[in-house]
This record gives sequence, C-alpha cells and structure tokens, in this order.
Amino acid sequence: MSSQGVLGPGYRIREAVMSDLDKIIEINLRSLPEHYPRYFWEQHLIEWGRIFLVADVGGEVVGYMMNRIEEDEGFFKGDFVRRGHVVSIAVLEEYRRRGIGRALMLEGMTRMKDLYGAQEAVLEVRVSNGPAINLYRSLGFKVVRILKGYYLDGEDAYLMAAPL
Repeated sequence: MSSQGVLGPGYRIREAVMSDLDKIIEINLRSLPEHYPRYFWEQHLIEWGRIFLVADVGGEVVGYMMNRIEEDEGFFKGDFVRRGHVVSIAVLEEYRRRGIGRALMLEGMTRMKDLYGAQEAVLEVRVSNGPAINLYRSLGFKVVRILKGYYLDGEDAYLMAAPL
C-alpha cells in the first residue's frame, strides 16, 4: 500500500489527486443517478485523500472510490466503533467486469483498517443493483438494514456492513 498505487492486470489503483476530480465527477454522472456538488468531492479528497482512490488505465481515470471515516455504533461488536463508509464507487461501463471494482474495494478496505484503524466498513446500495450486491457479499458484506425510500427516486437501499 502506497500513494503510488496497486497494480492490477491493465490498471493501477492509486490515491486520487485534485486534478482527477473532473474525470471522477464525469464518471459519477455517467454511471450513477446520485450526484454531489463539487465542494462535497473536494472536501472528501482533502479530508480523506488516503482512502479516496481511482482506477487508472494508461493514465486515464476509469473508476473511483470515495470514502470517509466515521464513528458510530458497530454492527458486529455492538459498541461504538471506527468505520469506513464507502460514500460512492463507480467504474465506467466499458471497463466493468475486469476486477477493477473489486480491486478498488479491497484496497479501500485495507486502507480504512491500516491507516485509520477502522473496525468495519459500511455502504448503501440500491436493492435492484444485483451485480454490486453480489460483489459486496463476496467481500464479506452483509445486509444489516433496509433503508426505505433512501434514493431520490424512492428506491430502497440496503445498508451493508463488513468487519475489517
């Protein structure tokens, strides 16, 4: 684990830098229906840059994972814990099914634990997003709550959590 990144087959996972933000926001707009104002992205990059990651293919950013650290009640220990929150993750459609999303998640989870002492990770996912749910389950996430009407269009979300 270093700021230089983790090499995968044809891609590199590395820490995001401010000059990546336009491409990250473009990927978000193209890939997900949920969007954030630019200052929200900048704030996460400034505060949690060691766990704000991008997937880079030949110098082009094709995916990202924006995370933060929170303290809240734990899902596995029942006490207050430090946990990593996967705020947003996306990979451009033409780069999916190459292991990039999994690599982002694995590196993000490792960094949450090793750099910030996180004991668990949490994320929200649309109940209709089968491929993402399957990925998260394969990484040890379990559904801990259903969030009714979580998304702007009224769709429910699964709150999923995994011990780190």
